[in-house]
Order: sequence, then C-alpha cells, then structure tokens
Amino acid sequence: MQQHNAGSGGPQIVIEGVNHLYRPPAGRPVLALEDVSLQVRPREFLALLGPSGCGKSTLLYLIGGFLPTETGRILFDGAPIAGPGPDRGIVFQHFALFPWKTVRANVLYALEKMGPPREQRAKRAQSFIDLVGLTGFEDSYPSQLSGGMKQRTAIARTLAIDPKILLMDEPFGALDAQTRHLMQSELLAIWRKSPKTVVFVTHDVQEAVYLADRVAVMTARPGRIKTIVDIRLDKSDPNVAKSSAFIDTVDQVWGLVRDEAIKAQEARLSP
Repeated sequence: MQQHNAGSGGPQIVIEGVNHLYRPPAGRPVLALEDVSLQVRPREFLALLGPSGCGKSTLLYLIGGFLPTETGRILFDGAPIAGPGPDRGIVFQHFALFPWKTVRANVLYALEKMGPPREQRAKRAQSFIDLVGLTGFEDSYPSQLSGGMKQRTAIARTLAIDPKILLMDEPFGALDAQTRHLMQSELLAIWRKSPKTVVFVTHDVQEAVYLADRVAVMTARPGRIKTIVDIRLDKSDPNVAKSSAFIDTVDQVWGLVRDEAIKAQEARLSP
C-alpha cells in the first residue's frame, strides 16, 4: 500500500475548464492550455507530467497567480485565485537566490517581509535551515554552494513562510543525475516532516512516480489532462525505486507519455 499523506475532505485546489493563450511579442498567439480541469487534495503530492511545451509550467503559474486566468476558473480553498500570495510558495528550477545574501539572509528575506519579531524570524529561519540539512552553512554565499545546496536553500526559504501549497517548477532539472536523485529523497523526507500540498512539474517519468501520490499526465500542446495515475507504492521503503512494482508503474506511465512526446517532437520539427 502507498504511504498516502493526502488529507480527507474536499479538494484544496479546483481547476475547471481553463484555457490559456500565450501571446508572444512577435508572431501568432499560441494556445498553451485547452479545457484543463483538475482537483488537488490537501497535503497531496501531485506531479504534472508531460512533454516539453505542453503547458505544465503555465498551469503552475496560473495556480500561483503569476498569470491571469482568462477562461475557466481556478479556486483555492473555495476562493478564486486573483494573484500571488504567501499561501502559495514557489520553487524554481534555477534557485532564484540573492547572490549577495548568505544562506541565512536568503531564508530570512521572506520572513522580514512578513514582519514577525527579529528573534522569532531568526529562530524560524534556523529551524528550516536545519530541516533541509544546511546546518553549518548559514553564513555561506550561493557561489560557495553546490547546486543541491542552493536548491535546499530555496526550499528552506519557501517553507519558512509556511505556505499552504508548495509549487515546484522542475526544481531539480538543473542538477546532475546523482544530486538529483539525492534531492528527490531529501524532498520526500522534508515533505513528511512538514506536510504541504505539493504541485510538482516535471518531464521525468521516474521522478514523477518516485515522488507523487498521483501523476497528472498532460498531452502535447495545447496541454490537456490526458489521464491521472494513482501511484500505489510504499514510499517509506528506501529500495522502492528498485522494486518490480516501481518499474512496472514507470513503464505504465511512460506508455501514456510516449505518444505525447512523439507528437510534441513532430510539432517542433514541422515547418
């Protein structure tokens, strides 16, 4: 059985009939998303999986309020999303750290905007630095950190503001393979200690299966929800990625993604 942290009750995020038209500065508008409907439960880890250009990140930015919802609607705790807010934290692929600030100062930055007392800010920042395994590196600058350590800092900074939802846009895509695997395990460990609703964008099938409670497979552009796969694996097993159940699930999900990846490639190559 799967170790399932998703809360009971109604969905926390409701996406209904969302379309999104991308309007480049030059050239014709492009339909990025078409009639997307999806629900995300509280404390669920949901992966958005699909080929490059299918609108995964666009959908994530719509949930984050960084893009306006033009057609359809997106509800968070029953209310329409009208813009960004501290209830939705985002972690980007390329860390987005302030290079002139230390690990501690980067984590403190968002807390300073929220206005708690200095002592409380310092204590909270340290607790999340400890949580992501960066104890002893508080005074290091991003240029002195490895890629994995930079992403741990970014995760600590986002968790420190205590968002209800953690939005992650291919956060391990810029890391080497070894560091990426380590960070996947670390993220699951962090998630168990600090349960959040997570929406995680990836184009890596193994990553989606390893991390998520459910995987929403998207079609080639314009992106639609092709199907949703429940991942029934014991994520507490340290050897789960070597199990036949894991391998079979990866094969199943890859079979769903393969045709869409071919379509996306053909679209890129067509004149």
